[in-house]
Amino acid sequence: MKTLIRGLCAGLALAFSACAAAAGYPDKPIRLIVPYAAGGSTDSTARLVAKGLTERLGQPVIVENRAGAGGMIGQDLVAKAPTDGYTLLFSAAGPLVVTPHAYAKVPYDPVQAFTPITLVAKAPLLLVANPKLGFKTVQDLIDAAKKNPGKLTYASFGTGSAAHLAGELFKSLAGVDMVHVPYKGSAPGLVDVIGGQVNVMFDVLVSALPQVQAGKLDALAITLAQRSQLVPNVPTMQEAGVKGFEAGTWFGLLGPAGMPPDVVARLAHATDLVLADTALQKELVAQGAEVAGGSSDDFRKFFLSEYDKWGHIARAAGIKAG
Repeated sequence: MKTLIRGLCAGLALAFSACAAAAGYPDKPIRLIVPYAAGGSTDSTARLVAKGLTERLGQPVIVENRAGAGGMIGQDLVAKAPTDGYTLLFSAAGPLVVTPHAYAKVPYDPVQAFTPITLVAKAPLLLVANPKLGFKTVQDLIDAAKKNPGKLTYASFGTGSAAHLAGELFKSLAGVDMVHVPYKGSAPGLVDVIGGQVNVMFDVLVSALPQVQAGKLDALAITLAQRSQLVPNVPTMQEAGVKGFEAGTWFGLLGPAGMPPDVVARLAHATDLVLADTALQKELVAQGAEVAGGSSDDFRKFFLSEYDKWGHIARAAGIKAG
């Protein structure tokens, strides 16, 4: 009985301590780890959110870039951080739901190592084609691919990237055989599609759009379920006839596993307030992203569905990045 009482008292003490910590949260600066170099879309989005959170939480939210190993270095730092809510992660989808399926060794289990807090935004890819091919619709591309199995090519900005997985999803749902040509980044892939060395490419919207506007590429479809405000006349892949197709990237706020629920709820609520700001929404749209938001539970369900979906595609395609 004494042992049971001591155990109950210890548990109550821990619970009281966690509640007390949550009630005073935050009382010092928060580190926001971005697992990429400064200047990219993940970094710029993180800095917009960090600025808003600083204003609403009353403590500085300081962005730290910890790039390397395809995002795994920064991810691992947060996975091993204290669970008090003062070290958070701002990540794109890749290192969380794609990389773990493509790499033989990943230093963290994304499903077990993190606490999803809020889905911040979604960003579509744009399917573009060399104009000389005459593809004006996705169906034109599908028809040509079926007539020439294994001969058409699609570029991506890296093996195991969101663009690579989008291409494999397209092949699966459209029932076509195309050859993947990976590049080290978006720019060299676009150059070769424009030059005719590769036929089509799934690329980040804001990267490909200037080339479309200049007439150097034809835009065939957007990869999310809704059209983009930047290219309202470009249909979604589903509207173009590829039923069930939804791909792209997204940005989320996470922390290490085991964070106090009250701290998670406070951060999710503060982030939703940040995302409700119309000026921030306009900036995200200009970067090719759409505001998401929602609760921690909403993000967890979305995260797990994305992890399972892209794991299935990666395994079916035999994708190995390292």
